[in-house]
Amino acid sequence: MRCAGPLPEPAKRTHAGAQDTPEQTGAQTKTEVPSPAPQVEALPDALQSSGNAPPVKDAAGQSSAQNHSQSHPRASQQETQSTEAKAAPEQPTEAKAKHAEPSKTTLGGIQIEGDTGPILKSGDGNKPPRGTGGGGGGGGNGGKPTFHKRGAPDQFAAQLSKGKQIVRRNMGFVMILTCATNVLVLSIPIYLFQISDRVLTSRSIDTLIMLTVVIAGAVILQSIFDAVRRFILMRTAVEVAVRLGGPVLSAAAHSSLHDNGRQYQTLGDLQLLRSFLVSGTLISFLDVPFAPLFIAAIFLVHPHLGMIVVATAMVLMVIALINQKATSKPFAEANMAQARANMHLDSMSRNSQIINALAMVPEAVTLWGRDTATSLRSQVIAQDRNIMWAAVSRGARLLTQIAMLGWGAFLAIQGEITGGMVIAASIIAGRALSPIEGSIEGWNGFSQSRSAYQRVENLMMTAVQKFEKLRLPQPEGRLNVERLLYVPTGTKQVVLNGLTFSLQPGDSLAVIGNSGAGKTTLGKMLVGSILPTSGNVRLDLMDLRNWDTRQLGENLGYLPQDVQLFPGTIKNNIARMRSDARDEDIHRAAVLADVHDMIASLPHGYETMVAADGSPLSGGQKQRIALARAFYGNPRFLVLDEPNSNLDTAGDRALANAIHRAGEAGITVVVITQKPSLLSVVDKIMLLADGNIALFGERQQVLQQLSQRSNNGNPPAPHQGGPNNG
Repeated sequence: MRCAGPLPEPAKRTHAGAQDTPEQTGAQTKTEVPSPAPQVEALPDALQSSGNAPPVKDAAGQSSAQNHSQSHPRASQQETQSTEAKAAPEQPTEAKAKHAEPSKTTLGGIQIEGDTGPILKSGDGNKPPRGTGGGGGGGGNGGKPTFHKRGAPDQFAAQLSKGKQIVRRNMGFVMILTCATNVLVLSIPIYLFQISDRVLTSRSIDTLIMLTVVIAGAVILQSIFDAVRRFILMRTAVEVAVRLGGPVLSAAAHSSLHDNGRQYQTLGDLQLLRSFLVSGTLISFLDVPFAPLFIAAIFLVHPHLGMIVVATAMVLMVIALINQKATSKPFAEANMAQARANMHLDSMSRNSQIINALAMVPEAVTLWGRDTATSLRSQVIAQDRNIMWAAVSRGARLLTQIAMLGWGAFLAIQGEITGGMVIAASIIAGRALSPIEGSIEGWNGFSQSRSAYQRVENLMMTAVQKFEKLRLPQPEGRLNVERLLYVPTGTKQVVLNGLTFSLQPGDSLAVIGNSGAGKTTLGKMLVGSILPTSGNVRLDLMDLRNWDTRQLGENLGYLPQDVQLFPGTIKNNIARMRSDARDEDIHRAAVLADVHDMIASLPHGYETMVAADGSPLSGGQKQRIALARAFYGNPRFLVLDEPNSNLDTAGDRALANAIHRAGEAGITVVVITQKPSLLSVVDKIMLLADGNIALFGERQQVLQQLSQRSNNGNPPAPHQGGPNNG
């Protein structure tokens, strides 16, 4: 990360060179600037016909900050002796560039060596040390630093696999306890059988005492084992939430680049899995595999009684399948309608002021009530069917008890079994059929949990960030946009049509145009919040998708059009909610954004608490706090989308000062605006029209072209695909 010290000399001279270029002739430009690559930025035809057109720059970043700082003293014969003395330490770099020049065919500048780069500072968020030049890639002037370590990938699939291993291990121990519990359940039937056939016939007190002690011990062990397995299941659910909660949220954040953010609902699916792990339905499913054990015990009493239980079990399984088929569709419809109702509820909470001001409460309640009523109607249908088939299941089980007792009594009369055997078989049959009945009643919960797990697994297996990425040297802020095309998914409307342009470190660009021209979409693509259909956005020659996401975020500043602050203090919001933020960095960001005086006027200053809706701050204050957040961490590239939409006159002046200070610090700035007040503080202006670049160039030239065409009554015609897109 850059230090807040004086501006490095290459950035100063680059910025100054951009202002002096109108004084240079076309011949001088051609002799001093290296030949451009095939992908090169050009001004619109109307601006290129002017005699004082600015020099052409390589769209792929051919002219680096160091080479540009060396070519400018040769073009200007009035360079002072002190400037030449400052440029002297860069001669070895120039010599190195010239030595490597024969091997470079399309890209100029200095190639990054594999053993150079910024020094990794421990304990400071993997940032380079402040005040040492900022690192190899950031134009630092320190010694010979070392490369960053590789950024570890977000191993979502591996983390899911570890979570599944933990669940399997715990479930294996739970199955052992379940087996012991189900075996000990037989103690009560055995106790009744022994009392009926031995104690009552022999009238032995000693036998009664011994049986009672043994069976009591078995019952106590059964209770302990049952409690232990429930404890393990509860802790397994907590372990799943702890281990997978963060990865699921990270995977949802990565996947939100491709959709409208619905992947965040997967956190609810994870909560559903956690609830299922501690539910009674899972206990019933765990007990079902041991039903054959009880059926085998009944067969030992008498085969006729065993056949009755087997027939009942088959009937219960058929009832379970019918119940699942009858309730799946209405339950799905109920869930979809409830999701729509929740969306309306969320919209009402976010727009409560508008709803009350415009007296829209009845309409909002009607929208919510319509979907809620649909959900309730479907739930009633599904629950009615579930209750009906559950009643049939319960009736079948009770009839089985009657059949067991009646037929057992008949067999006892025939002398084939004893009365104690009849009672024991009846109890065992109830224990065998009970988990099957519980599984039928909880089948809907099992189906929902299975679907939730599939969604979680699909998210974790298809998340974007799968591979490790090299932590590059800290960027300078050189921006290259190449043939940028964007067509939203599911539509054929071209929002951005092959845009191509470039900015050097320290340049500031204002993007103007009518509503719907694609300005906000361009701003989101410049910071990587949405991905282009085709084309590239490069920061220091590297595509944004190939940067380590953490490192890229630390070197970017973004102020969106719809400003949102997080619940917490102003200090935390400026620091991007980082726990390792230093107070001096927060203060420096506030000063750069010219918002320190405004914060100081608040009763609690930087410790002022901000709610989720931004209260007690006004719209303009929220926007200025968000601007300071964009400046936090000394970023090298800023994108400000309508930064003055809510600002007053004082706020506009503060914003202009912030943009000016960013340019002095060598920060590349892109400002998306429709107000002319910011055009006086930028170096270049781009006019977008229907997704194409209509005008692009130095500020004064573009303003002159706009003025001339406005006077002639002819709007600027867009160049298809932008400059040099062919």
